Amino acid sequence: MDEVWWWGAAAIGRAVGRGEITARAVVEAHLARVARCDPAIGAITVLFEGALAEADRIDARVRAGEVVGPLAGVPFTAKENVDVAGHPTTHGVPHFRDAVAAADAPGVRRLRAAGAIPLGHSNMPDLAIAGNTTVSQLFGETRNPWGAIRTPGGSSGGDAAATASGMVPLGLGNDSGGSLRLPAMYCGVAALKPGFGALAQDHRVGGADPTLASQVFPVDGPMARSVGDLAVAFDVLSGRDVADPRTASPAPRPLPPRRVALCADPAGLGVHPQVRDQLQRSAAALSDAGWEVAEAEPPRLADVLTSYGTLITAEFGLRWPRLRGLLTAESARHMELSMQQAPPADLETYLAATATRFGAMREWDAFAERYPVILGPVSAERPFDVDPAEPDQQLRMMLAMRLCTATTCVGVPAVAVPTGVVDGQPLGVQVVGPRHREDVCLAAAHDLEAAFGTTWPPIEGFSV
Repeated sequence: MDEVWWWGAAAIGRAVGRGEITARAVVEAHLARVARCDPAIGAITVLFEGALAEADRIDARVRAGEVVGPLAGVPFTAKENVDVAGHPTTHGVPHFRDAVAAADAPGVRRLRAAGAIPLGHSNMPDLAIAGNTTVSQLFGETRNPWGAIRTPGGSSGGDAAATASGMVPLGLGNDSGGSLRLPAMYCGVAALKPGFGALAQDHRVGGADPTLASQVFPVDGPMARSVGDLAVAFDVLSGRDVADPRTASPAPRPLPPRRVALCADPAGLGVHPQVRDQLQRSAAALSDAGWEVAEAEPPRLADVLTSYGTLITAEFGLRWPRLRGLLTAESARHMELSMQQAPPADLETYLAATATRFGAMREWDAFAERYPVILGPVSAERPFDVDPAEPDQQLRMMLAMRLCTATTCVGVPAVAVPTGVVDGQPLGVQVVGPRHREDVCLAAAHDLEAAFGTTWPPIEGFSV
C-alpha cells in the first residue's frame, strides 16, 4: 500500500528526516484515517489538539538542517493509563476524568525526544482490570478491526485496534500478564513486553507510588505492525532513566546460541488445535532460519502461576473496597473472580510467594542458558468473545494465558508476533527471551515475520 497511513514507523521517521515528506502531511493522513475508521472501532478516546503544531515544529527543524530523531513525525497512541502532559489520565473511569497529567510519562517523553508525536489516548477497560475486553465507563467499547469477533483483547486493546487499522503506526501500552500480547494476537500486530527494568515508566496514581506487585509486574511497551518497528521503538524507549530507579542499561553482548524450547502446551493443560498448528508452523520456520528447536518446558510453571496469583490478589484485596467503588458490576467481575480463585493471603503466605518467585527466577535463568528462546502460545485458546457474566469462560481465558502470566511473574521479555489468519481471525505466537535480552526475542520474532509476513484487516468491510 502507498498510503502514508500504512507506512511503518521507521519508514516515516526516515522520510521525514530526509525531507521527503512533511510531518504535518503524515499527521494529517493519520487524522483522516482516524476519521474514517474510528467511528466503527472506537479505539481512540481523545485526539490531542497539539499534534499538528508539534508536526510543524519538527518540519521547521528539518528545514533548518537539524538532525531529527529516528521516529520524526511518527504519530502514536498512549493508553489511557499513560500520562501525556496537559491531558487527563482517566484510567477509563469517571473518578479520574479530570486528572490532568502535569508531565509526560517517561515513555512518552522519550518518544517525543525521538521525534514521535502523541496523536491521542487509546481505550482500555476500567482501571485495566476487566479481563480480555476493552470496554470503559467513559469511552465505551473498542471493537476488533478484523470483525471475526467483537473484542480486540485487553487491556491494551485500543492501541492494538488503532495500530492494526492504520490509525497510528505505533502504540504505547502496558502488560502485567498479557495486556500487550493478547490484543496484539487478536488484532494481528506485533508487541513487545519488555523485561523488568528495561523501560522507564511511572505508574503512580494520584501521586501515590505502587506497592510491590504493581512495581514488578506491569511494564510499558510498544505495539507496531512490524517487528522492525518494535526494535526501533525499543531502542528509543530503553535504558537508564532517573525517573525510574528500576531501569538499567545492560552492556551490549553477542547473541547466545540459536536454541529454542518449543512449549506448545504449557503445564499440559490443553491447547486449541489451531493454536498448536501455529506453534508447529513457527517451530518449522525457526528451524528453517537456522534455529535448533526442541520440545521443552520452562521450570516450575505451577509454582510461578500460584505465586503471581497470591501476590496480585493480596495487594488488590487490601485496596479492593476503595477500587470497587470506581467500577461497574461488570468491570469488577474479573478481579472478583481472580480473588475467589486465589483469596487474599495472610502475611506469611504472601512472603512465601515472594520467595517462590525468586527461586523460580533463578531456575528460569538457568533454563535460558540451555534454551535462550521459548516459543509458546500467547493464549492456548483461539480468540473468542468472553461473556463477563460467565465465570467459566473467564476462567478458561485466564488459564489460556498462563504463559503470559508466568513470563510476567519472572520478569523476562517476550514478543507477540502474528503467524497467520484462520477463518478470518489472526493468530500468533510469542517468543520469550532471557532476562535483559529483548534483542534475542526480537531476533526470533523477526525470523518468524520473515517467514509469515504481516497482516492487514479487511477494515473497509468492517461490519461486526
